Amino acid sequence: MNEKKNQILFFLFFFTILSYAQEKFTFSGTISDLSNKETLIGVNIYIVEANAGVSTNEYGFFSITLPKGNYTAIISYIGYQKNEQTINLNQNIKINISLSDDSQTLDEVVVSVNRKKSEIRKPEMSVAKISIQTVKQMPVVLGELDILKSITTLPGVTNAGEGQSGFNVRGGSADQNLILLDEATIYNASHLFGFFSVFNADAIKDLKLYKGGIPSKFGGRLSSVLDVYQKEGNKNDFKMNGGIGLISSRLLAEGPINKGKGSFLVAGRGSYAHLFLKLANNKNSAYFYDVNGKFSYKFNDKNNVYVSGYYGKDLFNLGGSFVNTYGNTTANVRWNHLFSDNLFSNLSIIYSNYFYGLTINSIGLKWDSGIQNINLKYDFKHYLSDKFKLGYGANAQYYDFNPGKLTPSGINSSINEDQLDKKYAFEPAFYIDIEQKISSNLSLNYGLRYSMFYRLGEQTLNVYENNQAVVWNNLFQIYEKADPIGTRFYERNEVIASFDNFEPRISISYSLDDNQSIKVSYNRMAQYLHLISNTQSPTPLDVWAPSDNFLKPQTLDQVALGYFRNLYEDKYSLEVETFYKKIGNRLDYIDGADLVANNAIEQVVLNGKARAYGLEVLFKKNEGKFNGWIAYTLSRTEQQTPGRTSEENGINNGKWYKTGWDKTHNLSITSLYDLNDKWKFGSIFTFQTGQPVTFPNGQYQYQGITVPSFNERNEDNLPAYHRLDVSATYTPKPDKKKGWQSEWVFSIYNVYSRRNAASISFRQNEETGRNEALRLSIFGIVPGVTYNFKF
Repeated sequence: MNEKKNQILFFLFFFTILSYAQEKFTFSGTISDLSNKETLIGVNIYIVEANAGVSTNEYGFFSITLPKGNYTAIISYIGYQKNEQTINLNQNIKINISLSDDSQTLDEVVVSVNRKKSEIRKPEMSVAKISIQTVKQMPVVLGELDILKSITTLPGVTNAGEGQSGFNVRGGSADQNLILLDEATIYNASHLFGFFSVFNADAIKDLKLYKGGIPSKFGGRLSSVLDVYQKEGNKNDFKMNGGIGLISSRLLAEGPINKGKGSFLVAGRGSYAHLFLKLANNKNSAYFYDVNGKFSYKFNDKNNVYVSGYYGKDLFNLGGSFVNTYGNTTANVRWNHLFSDNLFSNLSIIYSNYFYGLTINSIGLKWDSGIQNINLKYDFKHYLSDKFKLGYGANAQYYDFNPGKLTPSGINSSINEDQLDKKYAFEPAFYIDIEQKISSNLSLNYGLRYSMFYRLGEQTLNVYENNQAVVWNNLFQIYEKADPIGTRFYERNEVIASFDNFEPRISISYSLDDNQSIKVSYNRMAQYLHLISNTQSPTPLDVWAPSDNFLKPQTLDQVALGYFRNLYEDKYSLEVETFYKKIGNRLDYIDGADLVANNAIEQVVLNGKARAYGLEVLFKKNEGKFNGWIAYTLSRTEQQTPGRTSEENGINNGKWYKTGWDKTHNLSITSLYDLNDKWKFGSIFTFQTGQPVTFPNGQYQYQGITVPSFNERNEDNLPAYHRLDVSATYTPKPDKKKGWQSEWVFSIYNVYSRRNAASISFRQNEETGRNEALRLSIFGIVPGVTYNFKF
């Protein structure tokens, strides 16, 4: 009886919502850039009379349903002039609106509106946004714009290491970040081992980093989601722009297809420092190149198609004896369809591939590995009313893992061909997201994701006694590989192991007044992929592995509480957040673990747990010639793997220990100054607590061999990391808006040439016989200059 009663109440609830919506009318449309018709993401549409608002989605679409009446809509977006629209809403109205950037003058009235007010009231928290215009003013190493390095200036985000493109979020490892380019997964986001990232800033339209409060449509990683979208291309005119730097250059071309209906974009980058090495008869070389492409076409007001892709490759060659190649390939076909003025859909078919190759000719070895996946996803956004928005959808991913294939590199090679067992997996998921405005002060964003994971054959797997691939040696007090007692063969697509997780999410915002609010969020996430690595930052040799009977899925529970305030008429803003996250089934490695080319990786790993907690502060100056932000994070990240029984000591004697990406203090000061129309300046000061490491605490002699002894895991730290970067941008003719336009960008990375330690090793001095520490530093002071142009 109670079940029937609940069903009746459920249907009455939705019938009430639908009938209420039918008494209203919908104001919808698409917002784009006036000059090129590029759709804009995250534009705020504020309805004055209703005290309600909405933002454009990833494709520039918005929809809001209101009672019949006359309304004033104020449209605002960073870098663009605000626009006012008067709406007589006596029927459904659809308007496509174009915004002009701040450098242009419009005849219509420009309305000044507090853009920050709407963000104060949104339940969105732990979300970081940096505009591409801001990224282009920030100094970076070797003069190349870098999106990934720009987000490390935000609280809760640290770099993985000197010169590394990887990043860590709220104490999570680099593999716990989901990096998306036009919805396609990027598995390794670095060029030249971290000196550059895979993102060509010229081709990027928008980026958003979720550190918490992650919407239910995202899944598969624990720490963060970096959602990056490429530009669509100019729908009005053919344009080109690019840049020439000291070691790399780039070029982008875009233009219309059937003017006003479609567009294309092609962008490419390449480095050429290796050419100068050849002039000096140096046989070594290291270079990269990548290509971005996108095609879009609007068939009518209800149907749009997008085709986009990325290809990047790196090559590192030491005189032909050692050759290393790696890179990413992605492709995506998307179809946007409007079922009605308040029901938007997007269907995507996505392909991602990461490949790694290594050739060592001195021993006749060639090694290839990688991961690829195909993802089919269908998303819907239902704008039911000005107070209730519903998102829902499903996706299914199929994975193909190649842990490694070994082949001889020449006819004289003594290497025998060997293929490590390929692995396959299937990951479907369903989700629902709800945005609800309870009152003028209280807003909610809540949802649920249900994810599943199936580890599939074909593969022959070891069988172990008591299902333990790692055993404890009580005599020597160490963990060792277990000897298999047999094997079992699984047919192709036969299920080896299966998992499922309910992943609830909720964010709540309560506005104390128009200028301050308190927000709280809770996230549960599941990650079914593991990065097998013997380093603390991502490298090309890292191997991805699926969850199975031994590598259990990682799970996360995270809570965050924040206080947000706008000060002095929005000239300044303050954000303070505190968080606590708990991670289950975090992989830990036994001492002496062999991770490379290991066909039985389960023999060297154990499932542990981790935790992270901290305080983040972000203070921003939003207006004026001088602006920027100060970001500070105080945090702790720890890991523990206790013994499975009372006889086992566990890893590190079962104690909590600092992870390799724990950095207690993290301070970043970003300053941007517009001197005049010709000169703009930028600077970034960074300070971080040194990375945790394990140093030897002594040594002993065994059969004439010196053997070091070590402290407990990560008990020590490298010296503190800090540096200052500066840049200056000079525009010779700032008033020139047509024809050839150019600018010079001068930068200095690490102004005072701080020799930050990437690592510290220990050796015996041959002359004195004493032990000494040797610091490895990658960068000192690095000047850069780039010439940018467009026409």
